[in-house]
Amino acid sequence: MAEPITILAIESSCDDTSAAVLKNHKVLSNVVATQKIHKEFGGVVPELASRAHQQNIIPVVDFAINEAGVSKKDFDAIAYTKGPGLLGSLLVGGSFAKGFSAGLEIPLIEVSHMQAHILVHQIDGNNAENSKPKFPFLCLTVSGGHTQIVRIDSPLKMEVIGTTLDDAAGEAFDKVAKILGLPYPGGPLVDKYASKGNKLKYLFPKSRVDKLNFSFSGLKTAFLYFIRQEIKENINFIDENLYDICASIQHTIVSTLLDKLQKAAFETGISEIAIAGGVSANSSLRAALQKLGTENNWTIFIPKFEYCTDNAAMIGIVGMYKYKEKKFAPLTSKPEARLSF
Repeated sequence: MAEPITILAIESSCDDTSAAVLKNHKVLSNVVATQKIHKEFGGVVPELASRAHQQNIIPVVDFAINEAGVSKKDFDAIAYTKGPGLLGSLLVGGSFAKGFSAGLEIPLIEVSHMQAHILVHQIDGNNAENSKPKFPFLCLTVSGGHTQIVRIDSPLKMEVIGTTLDDAAGEAFDKVAKILGLPYPGGPLVDKYASKGNKLKYLFPKSRVDKLNFSFSGLKTAFLYFIRQEIKENINFIDENLYDICASIQHTIVSTLLDKLQKAAFETGISEIAIAGGVSANSSLRAALQKLGTENNWTIFIPKFEYCTDNAAMIGIVGMYKYKEKKFAPLTSKPEARLSF
């Protein structure tokens, strides 16, 4: 029987500092320190994010190691987020990982943040059913910065078959929230209020783009003009119709996503379907995907909430697969803000 592999993982792509310890596919600890200062500015401020990472990185790693019940000598490798993300934030995690690797003389592993969101489905206990998708499977990866449909043929062989041509779905949610005057982060609040509204009350245009791609810039503009026009006629329009507005715009975004996902499933013939990324925590998206899965006889995989947002456990599972393939990085490794898939 092969010796277990123990990985220390670091995630610092945006405003969450996270460290995790994995032994094979099992998560021993997964610690996340969320930066609250950005609420004051209505969005993430890159310089403040990198400073907060510098303050958090050592305490977070120390806590993760202690919680996992391991010592530094137990690690076989350290994995870190190479990109994409905010460069200053990535540099903090990358610098720590390289120092840790050099100090302990263990391999350094580079990980793509987007690949990690997808492979979270290979972690033991990643969902309520404790099930894992069989290869090949499709994954709709939706976050504040990315919207992609990815075909996964093996843990390290993936192909983006659909992507946004402009804005991401998560960005659209946040922009809608800002227009409505909701505090940052607004996406979860749109979801909360939408649960009390009529999703068919207001109709918004869906983008029409080729193949399996997405576009949300036009929807954001149409929503802005809609709100401005309604406020001209009734200054209290948002307050009086907030639930219905949120339900209607959320329904438009979710149906746009699932229309393309359904098309991808039909074109590829793949019936193992997963979602990942921060927006995969959206209750409407999760419910609508389950319903669509039942109608099409798909097997659906929805991650636990703790694995939807940025976390180091997802970095660690990619590190596990790369370790087995001996895909190690040199200490000259550099983070890339716009790392291609």
